[in-house]
Amino acid sequence: MWIRFPPTSGIRAVAAAVAILLLSGAGCNYSFIAGAGFPEHIRTIAVLPFDNETARFELTQEIHEALLRQLPRALGLNPAGEGAADAVVSGSILNYELTAPLYRRGDQTESVQVLQREVVLTVHVEVLDREAYTILWDDSRLRVVGQYLDASETEENGRTEAIELLVQEIVDGAQSNW
Repeated sequence: MWIRFPPTSGIRAVAAAVAILLLSGAGCNYSFIAGAGFPEHIRTIAVLPFDNETARFELTQEIHEALLRQLPRALGLNPAGEGAADAVVSGSILNYELTAPLYRRGDQTESVQVLQREVVLTVHVEVLDREAYTILWDDSRLRVVGQYLDASETEENGRTEAIELLVQEIVDGAQSNW
């Protein structure tokens, strides 16, 4: 058994449904804009090479390249040179150490077997507003830990993870304060 509706009732039902959707959508006018919450005058950022107080000279370049590649985009800003930037990121690499937090003790005939190692990186970071000449965010002892398995990975894997975590910590810290 089929129920037949007059031809105009279907059109009215569709029109009413569309109107309800449009009106309910108009009430949800929330959107996310990258960089929202930053001071309005800050549109560009410069990333300076960090000073290096460790004996690991390659860290300066590795950290600088990671920050240049990821930080402006993550903060919703455009990269710029130091003289033209609205904000400047600078810092110092304070400490780099290798640790072995996970190991298996051997008996009297075996030596200790290291299962996991960590790269511990400690830095001082500062984000400066060049116009107001104020520090927007800083962390004097930002510490990140990159882990790697001793049997299947290298120190480079742990260092790469630590640098990625460092970039994320700087993004999170800077955004939480602005």
